[in-house]
Amino acid sequence: MTRTIKRIAVVAGDGIGPEVIREAVRVLGRVRETHDVRLELTHFDWGADKFLSEGVTLPEGALEMLSRDFDAILAGAFGDPRVPSNKHAEDILLGMRRGLDLYINLRPVRLLDERLTPLRNRRREDIDFVVFRENTEGAYCGAGGFLKKGTDDEIATQEELNTRRGVERIITASFEYARDQGRRRVTMADKSNVQRFGGDLWQRVFKEVAARYTDIEANHQYVDAMAMFMVQDPAQYDVIVSNNLFGDILTDLGAALQGGLGLAASGNIHPGRVSLFEPVHGSAPPLAGKNVANPVGAILTAAMMLEYLGYAEAGRAVEQAVQSAIQSGETTRDLGGTLSTEEAGASVSQRIAK
Repeated sequence: MTRTIKRIAVVAGDGIGPEVIREAVRVLGRVRETHDVRLELTHFDWGADKFLSEGVTLPEGALEMLSRDFDAILAGAFGDPRVPSNKHAEDILLGMRRGLDLYINLRPVRLLDERLTPLRNRRREDIDFVVFRENTEGAYCGAGGFLKKGTDDEIATQEELNTRRGVERIITASFEYARDQGRRRVTMADKSNVQRFGGDLWQRVFKEVAARYTDIEANHQYVDAMAMFMVQDPAQYDVIVSNNLFGDILTDLGAALQGGLGLAASGNIHPGRVSLFEPVHGSAPPLAGKNVANPVGAILTAAMMLEYLGYAEAGRAVEQAVQSAIQSGETTRDLGGTLSTEEAGASVSQRIAK
């Protein structure tokens, strides 16, 4: 039976985005040959250049088009010093996250080689967990404002929004993932001892959802304690779930444990709908155009996208190729190697076998 072609929107974005996405696309081309992956890629020029030349961030009707015509979005990075307000990045990236209701930010934290972690005497199996970060609410909802701005009496408010629906669906997703993937524990991180209202909602909902998954151990840690425990004993974690702000901080710490942001992949997901996959390292303007950026985060992001699209075997093959390249020392300089962005991408691609 002929497999359905999956349509991918590719938005390389700014800075090192085009360079690392080019290598991710190279890998996707390779798995087309080795694993009968059927993809159709369409490239869009959304980013700082378009905004500066045309005043356009996310074009009118783009969200409807993405929802209607595509199965996934592969994005690079957004942010350019020529746009100090970062308006284009916020409109494009947050616009897709919120406009497409991509409420799950899924961040794997997995050590691929023991040499990469800054922690002493840690094995690969000691650092292997995932973080479910709520992606559409919380402190990043954009609510707040200024009073008497620019005066000595200025007041700035930044509000956090938590809805019952939003909290329950991200917690439920974390337990579903744990069950599906054979993970034994879900740990919820909050600061409910200080943030009494939003924290109370998260606490109540977590207990209610956990009661429906008696086969999964459920526990809770305050987020500041978790930041300490992630360094002291990362092996205790299987699945972590938290709000938008705390999830953002914890996942960057997790990236450091696995070897740096250059390795960090993520998915912005609404199950069953078009979802957005992006490396999390940012646009890194000082590195742009120098062919030195690490493409592994983008390549592992493509592997996550393959799994989401139903090509789990191809996704695993990409991950194994990345691991093999790293263990052989065929990496960019940030991981101790000597390869360029293009050479590192080619090394991974060549390791993907039929």
